[in-house]
Amino acid sequence: MTIRVMLVDDQVLLRTGFRMVLAAQPDMEVVAEAGDGVEALQVLRSTPVDVVLMDVRMPKLDGVETTRRICSEPDAPKVLILTTFDLDEYAFSGLKAGASGFMLKDVPPGELLTAIRSVHSGDAVVAPSTTRRLLDRFAPMLPSGGKEPQHKELERLTDREREVMVLVAQGLSNGEIAARLVLSEATVKTHVGRILTKLGLRDRVQVVVLAYETGLVRAGGHG
Repeated sequence: MTIRVMLVDDQVLLRTGFRMVLAAQPDMEVVAEAGDGVEALQVLRSTPVDVVLMDVRMPKLDGVETTRRICSEPDAPKVLILTTFDLDEYAFSGLKAGASGFMLKDVPPGELLTAIRSVHSGDAVVAPSTTRRLLDRFAPMLPSGGKEPQHKELERLTDREREVMVLVAQGLSNGEIAARLVLSEATVKTHVGRILTKLGLRDRVQVVVLAYETGLVRAGGHG
């Protein structure tokens, strides 16, 4: 199955470089490009796309707002944020907006290709520990009010699912969670799947973000 990729960046040379890397892959095809968020949304109305590589700092409509609009649509493509700086507040905002991960623009080609394939298969490509570090830094930016509905959403979880969610938010892998809770890795994966379904989340990154927003996990500490 060919992964249909869209490149959204206001730098033509950067898009060209990414396109050359992706075109050499038998399982990927660049089906669309855009130089800003407005153009990207227009193109997506008529072009089926699986994964969007999204720049954050663009004219007209930045990548964060573009990501938010894309991810609010049903059957939306997965979005992979491209940022110049690690732990960029734009990356933080992009994750909150629904992106499945973020990568640095100077990422080695092999890592970028792996990230695209991971996102396409439904995985988050940002290691939870990296996401947690990001949130620890920017958690003070989280809005303090209006979060009661999300607290109520957490009530749908069983005690075990809440326990698993806290460990996911702390950056543990399924294997590490399994060892901590003395469960099989398959059982942990099932719990994570149920958490995503019950809370209407796209991936582990969104689990981490929600855990911080609701206070299940606190910045710099544990739940």
